[in-house]
Amino acid sequence: MSQAEQNDTDNNLDDNVNSSLNNTFNDSFNSNDSLAALDISAADSIHDDILESFYNRENLLKVMMATLDNIDERIKNGLTLPYYADIDTEVWQEKSKALDIYITDAVEGQELNLDARGKDYATNILSYPSDLPAAIIGLMPTLPLGELVICHGVVVREAAEQDKTVAQHISHLLIHGLLHLLGFDHELGQAEQDEMESFEIDILAGLALPNPYL
Repeated sequence: MSQAEQNDTDNNLDDNVNSSLNNTFNDSFNSNDSLAALDISAADSIHDDILESFYNRENLLKVMMATLDNIDERIKNGLTLPYYADIDTEVWQEKSKALDIYITDAVEGQELNLDARGKDYATNILSYPSDLPAAIIGLMPTLPLGELVICHGVVVREAAEQDKTVAQHISHLLIHGLLHLLGFDHELGQAEQDEMESFEIDILAGLALPNPYL
């Protein structure tokens, strides 16, 4: 298969995933749109066609809402959010949530990863929690979750290595990053890793997307 044919195949698969997200969440999304604010920006090196193809705001917002809805159900059953443990459950659930996403290239991604984590390579996603005091959050009409930085080149490479579409990988990384912004951390130990992965698998299943850990 030529590179052009492979690109067409990947684009068709990504279109199918985007269509699945649209069909699965179209009804609930319309009623929940006011519960979340999503701002997407990108480095100058990221072309508009990349943003339009892979970082469509409506699709990402649906993944964001699916994640928050899943977590809200778990909160009702006793889950505590590590970064928001001091906030009353009702206050958390009644507030709209805001998320910033920044798309960048491998060069800036490497610089940011070195600065944030001391690791001299570009990683797929970086999470920057808002880290606001509970007293301040209680006074804010919208709760800022923080910022996610996605390195598109790494995402594309990993998707090919893992035999999945770029859209599938982005959906998984968005869920993964959001869980980090809520305080979950798979690097703390095996129990924490298992918990976080189980959340991701369940949320992805609700989006009609496969288990990324198989």
